[in-house]
Amino acid sequence: MIDASETKVHSGSDLVSQAGATMNAIVSGVSRGSDVLQQITAATGEQSDGIGQVNVAVAELDRMTQENAALVEESSAAAERLEEQSQRLAEVVGAFSLADSTSRAP
Repeated sequence: MIDASETKVHSGSDLVSQAGATMNAIVSGVSRGSDVLQQITAATGEQSDGIGQVNVAVAELDRMTQENAALVEESSAAAERLEEQSQRLAEVVGAFSLADSTSRAP
């Protein structure tokens, strides 16, 4: 009976050691999982900051594009005005005729 009890105590002690090792492995796995989650959280924050910067850049590009479009419209209108003025100038200059230099009396 003593031998049987001693065997059971040793067997129980072995089971407790195995359970302790298993618990340590679980704690280690949970710790690694926690580290991974912290890294994911940090990366998500960095991505969010990056997306914010991209949004600011896109908004600035949009503003610049709108300004450029307005400048193109103004340039086009100015070119049309210049064309009209050059046509009028050509008409005015065309009204003047130069006398033939051979028809002049000496």
